[in-house]
Amino acid sequence: MIFQFPLLLSALLCLPLVWWLLRVTPPRARQQVFPPVTVLSRLHPKETEAARSPPWLLLLRLLVAGLLIVGFARPFIPGSHNGAVASGSVLLVMDDGMWSAQDWTERLNAAQSIVDDAERTKSSLLVLTTAPQAEAPSTAPELQPAAVVRQMLNGLRPSPWPVDRARAARQLEHLPQTPFARVVYLADGIAQGDGNSFAKALRAHGTVQEIRFAPQNSMALAPSTPAAEGGALARLLLLPSPQPRLVHVAAHTTDGGTLAVVPVPVAPSATQADVQINLPIAVRNRIDTLNVQGVASAATTVLLDENTRLRPVGLLSSGGADTPLIGSIFYLRRALAPLSDLHEGTLDALLARPLSVLIAPDGTLAGAQSQKTVQDWIKNGGMLIRFAGPALAGSQRDADTSAPTPQDATRDLLPVPLLDGARQLGGSMTWGTPQHLAPFEQTSPFRGLSIPADVTVSRQVLASPSADLGAHVWARLADGTPLVTHMELGRGEVVLFHVSSTADWSNLPLSGLFVAMLQRLTEHANGLSTPADTTLLAPAITLDGEGMAGPPPPTARAIQGTALAGTVVSPIHPPGLYGPPDGRRALNAAAGMQGLQAAQPVGTLTDASGQRPDLPLGRYCLLGSVLLALLDGILVGLMRTGRLFARRKAAPLLALLGALYTIPSTAQTQDATAQAHVPAAALETRLGYIVSGHEDVDEASRAGLQGLSDFVNARTSAVMGHPDGVHPGTDDLTYYPLLYWPITADATTTPAMTAALNTFMAHGGILLIDTQGQDGTNSTDTTFAADAPGTTAALRRVTAGLVIPPLVVMTDHHLLAHTFYLLHDFPGRYAGQPIWVAKEGDAENDDVSPVIIGSADWAHAWAVDSAGNTPFAVIPGGSDQRLQAYRFGLNTVIYALTGSYKADQVHVPMLLKRLEDKP
Repeated sequence: MIFQFPLLLSALLCLPLVWWLLRVTPPRARQQVFPPVTVLSRLHPKETEAARSPPWLLLLRLLVAGLLIVGFARPFIPGSHNGAVASGSVLLVMDDGMWSAQDWTERLNAAQSIVDDAERTKSSLLVLTTAPQAEAPSTAPELQPAAVVRQMLNGLRPSPWPVDRARAARQLEHLPQTPFARVVYLADGIAQGDGNSFAKALRAHGTVQEIRFAPQNSMALAPSTPAAEGGALARLLLLPSPQPRLVHVAAHTTDGGTLAVVPVPVAPSATQADVQINLPIAVRNRIDTLNVQGVASAATTVLLDENTRLRPVGLLSSGGADTPLIGSIFYLRRALAPLSDLHEGTLDALLARPLSVLIAPDGTLAGAQSQKTVQDWIKNGGMLIRFAGPALAGSQRDADTSAPTPQDATRDLLPVPLLDGARQLGGSMTWGTPQHLAPFEQTSPFRGLSIPADVTVSRQVLASPSADLGAHVWARLADGTPLVTHMELGRGEVVLFHVSSTADWSNLPLSGLFVAMLQRLTEHANGLSTPADTTLLAPAITLDGEGMAGPPPPTARAIQGTALAGTVVSPIHPPGLYGPPDGRRALNAAAGMQGLQAAQPVGTLTDASGQRPDLPLGRYCLLGSVLLALLDGILVGLMRTGRLFARRKAAPLLALLGALYTIPSTAQTQDATAQAHVPAAALETRLGYIVSGHEDVDEASRAGLQGLSDFVNARTSAVMGHPDGVHPGTDDLTYYPLLYWPITADATTTPAMTAALNTFMAHGGILLIDTQGQDGTNSTDTTFAADAPGTTAALRRVTAGLVIPPLVVMTDHHLLAHTFYLLHDFPGRYAGQPIWVAKEGDAENDDVSPVIIGSADWAHAWAVDSAGNTPFAVIPGGSDQRLQAYRFGLNTVIYALTGSYKADQVHVPMLLKRLEDKP
């Protein structure tokens, strides 16, 4: 133990004086019978000595004085420290970039330990952080006392952008050449920028001690394009490690729901791994954020924007085989498959599903009836993308020779009238040469795309000249002739490529520009606005160093739309979402990174295992002195009243205290013995769920009923306990007002289980049966729906022996729809599922339905985890649908607790009216 103020210990020499002052106490009052005359005659004045303090009280007071002296001397137990603690100024350099957030607590503890060392030696510190700040300090860093540095460290937070060691090197070079007794560098271990000049500038101030914090755990999450191999949404970047690792990446929605947690195995010595999330397209498109579980950092968080959504696209095929390299949909399929939810088939099959874009190669859209069907679909908001070819050019030649009109173009689903035949550019029989593409105009959705110099067009269909032709052109050739034209039709659009979808007329389908143009058109069909070159995207939502989303800081600046892809996160451009709500773009901290490399050591390399801070003891000494002083006051008060150590009164007092001690212990023992035989559900109101035997289903049921119980406790005066899993036929069901029964495909019952459930319903209990979704395998029987194949049959199997009254589909007029909330629909994890209840008017059970059967999967919608989050997404309504599910669950609980009480309230106005009319 070490004292910060050892001179104060000299006050211990005054303890003998304290003993001399404290050894005298006032005399205790003497009890005397007071006959007035007799006593007065026998009283004689005499001198009395003050009573001496008992030794134990004297020692107690000396201990109080000693603890006060030792406490003000501020003793502490020194922690363990890397490196020698020498007297003199200290230079502390800290990496506070986005990789430091992963171990920020350990980093601050190590820094505080260094401050403690400097405080013991009365040394000053100079602190330098390497991450750039939005507002540069007006003065150079200076030496500060330990107390000021400690306060500054408490307010320091990691930055959501990388460090700038070149800038830190320039700051080190401008520091005064004062020798530092100790130079400590808290590094993140990631190579960034000019590390050599930084190391040289740091070594110039003394011998460097470098502390790294588990560099093998440093990682980043970089976004991938939808065209990435295997459909990976992100790439996990790590420093190599000789051991295999398993990293979990979570996918979240905007409202905080968790859609999936994906394990990402990392092989030994691997530096990256793809993050693949296999979800249905509708669910995958709801992902807004990816992050590494257990690592709170902007570097391990990826924000997804509208450009990453997979849109439903239909590719119209003629029904024949698609010949590789020369088929009409060969290049289209390969260009669209990574970018969209691609479906191929006939016109009727494609339009039977929701589509954003319909692509028709040459010769696939023929017939008046087909064109009429597609025209109606376009007017409702669809986009048709057509490609020219021999069939389209021939149809124009075979048509009427009169000049084409816009009405003809609309009827034929063409954006502009076309001239007959096709224009040949280049070849043995022509004088012309293949044409290059002209730069895209600012009004075109293709603006900003770079045009390869080798992309040429050798054949095209020509648009008929007209006054408004320029308003329909989105892309041109170098000679000004249209390459891509468009026309609005109702709420949708028609787009025509004046070249074929194969490489016969142009090598455009062989280029990356073809893929980018199709992606832009898909985004345009879904209302996304691609910004022009000069359009500024204002910051809307930004991330802090720990990956938490929030409003942008005042120093954040807008970014030009075309410059966003090449922008590196910085104080003026923090990671986040930029742009308007209908066209937001994501700027991620690790975007564009190809891998992580370990930085070369700057000095003597150590870790943070030895950096344990000091343990102060002064506060405990002062607290002990205060408690002992209070005890002294209590004991002295008892001594003055004569109640302390009174023999005649001590025995009854001790006996009473012993009785009070033994009675509660005996009562507690008896209560514990009695409670051991009483179920917890008998002591508080609890919901129950029937155990299915599947761990995931039972856990979801428990979490769902727990979330519902918390919702009921927060919204009503009912007090619900934790839910219980029960086994009908074995457990007593009397204590539960409501049982939740999830049906699985292998669900079975026994005669004892069926009898127990019948008894439960006969005595007022309600059985909520949930088949948890739709059963796609049972297309003929749609009375009830289930989630997994075979659960419809399982539902009929397990309810075969139950006494169930006639059932009807529940409407919003049913009592269950207004027991607490007024509801018009009753969703769970899925919406639109029917709910079956007993037909009203059954007086046998007081007009209360003993069974409720549905398929909305309410447990997953109600479920909450240990952190209070909702781990399962609801489809398709999001947070509003989840709130409705909670409200239906609350109505069901009140319905189970009160029965037809709410129905009786309907007659209250009539009864009051009769009482008023009664004479």
